Amino acid sequence: MSDSTLTHHDLSTLARQWHEALVAEGEFARAFRRELHATPRVSGDEADTRDRFAQATGLTVRHVADTGGIGRLGPASGPAIAIRGELDALPVVEATGVEFASTTGNMHACGHDVHLAALAALVRAASTLELPYALIPVLQPREEAYPSGALDIQRSGVLADEGVVHAIGAHVHPRVPRGSVATGAGAVNAAAGELEVIVTGKGGHGAYPHHASDVVAALSSIALGLPEVVRRTVDPLAPALLSVGRLIADSGAANVLPAEGRLLATVRTTGIGDAQRIADAVARFAEGQAASYGVTATTRHTEGEPVLANDAALSQAIDRLLPGFGLVPAEPMRSLGADDFSFFSEEFPSVMCFVGVGDADDLMAGPSLHDSTFLPDEDAVLRVANTMLAGYLAAVESIRAREQ
Repeated sequence: MSDSTLTHHDLSTLARQWHEALVAEGEFARAFRRELHATPRVSGDEADTRDRFAQATGLTVRHVADTGGIGRLGPASGPAIAIRGELDALPVVEATGVEFASTTGNMHACGHDVHLAALAALVRAASTLELPYALIPVLQPREEAYPSGALDIQRSGVLADEGVVHAIGAHVHPRVPRGSVATGAGAVNAAAGELEVIVTGKGGHGAYPHHASDVVAALSSIALGLPEVVRRTVDPLAPALLSVGRLIADSGAANVLPAEGRLLATVRTTGIGDAQRIADAVARFAEGQAASYGVTATTRHTEGEPVLANDAALSQAIDRLLPGFGLVPAEPMRSLGADDFSFFSEEFPSVMCFVGVGDADDLMAGPSLHDSTFLPDEDAVLRVANTMLAGYLAAVESIRAREQ
């Protein structure tokens, strides 16, 4: 099927045939998800997962970003559509109790096993079909840890070399009802980064604080004041937060005042330039607070993922196509969570779809992502695969409209 002769009828036929082939892959998809779930690999250790995907699909995989890979189905040249599947698991001890639970001390607690099995089913179902534009399965490492696997893939230039013009992601989410899919135009995930504040003073004996510096008090004062810094720095209509995850000031004894302490915080922003504004404001605040305690403070800002913004036209097209695959468009699911898929959406018009695995009667009832008991239902694999299919078809429509 050449892109010059592609008609609406052709696309409808492709959608029907691919969907039927996906249904036929259901048993494989569920079994492969179980296999992946039972054998999780953490960030940086995913090579065998990548290779198992290649074996299960018959896809020739080109290695990229150390333990990641990409493949190609369809035309050997011309525009292409990337669909991302994450390889890595988390260092979480599983507590689901299912027969295919991991026993390694690591766990697919974020649904990457579901996403990868769905992508495998999509690839297998497409193997006998004539695609109008190439499908580029992206087997992405290190979504859960730095350095970002998506950033490494983006910087490598392999997607541009393959002619990618759109990227599609699909992620299970427990706060979206089962059977529904949330897209939505604009920002759906925040930019993420980290701040470290190091406070340095003079150590001493706890009985003689006037002969030393109270690093602990200074550090505590800085930590408690950080929310106010955000409030005074960022437009309240552009969501942002700063949360302290680690606070360390340990002398090793109750009666010894430490000479140094530090805090580590995550920064989440949705406005352009807000992360740097917050970092600059925190540095000024920390220096001022430290000075008032007779100590010094140094602030380090590490940028992470940019804002993940969905393309409006692609989102609308996906929402229109979803009912044809038995799925219901849901209200946009926006949060200050982060996903390095945003490095792809920065380069190409893209959409991250949130595929519901939650209880419609009480979306807060089940465990959250990264919880040791998080376990999407087995049918979630095909729902994710069909969502990926809707994303591919929406991207085809976009390319076709641009070329006409």
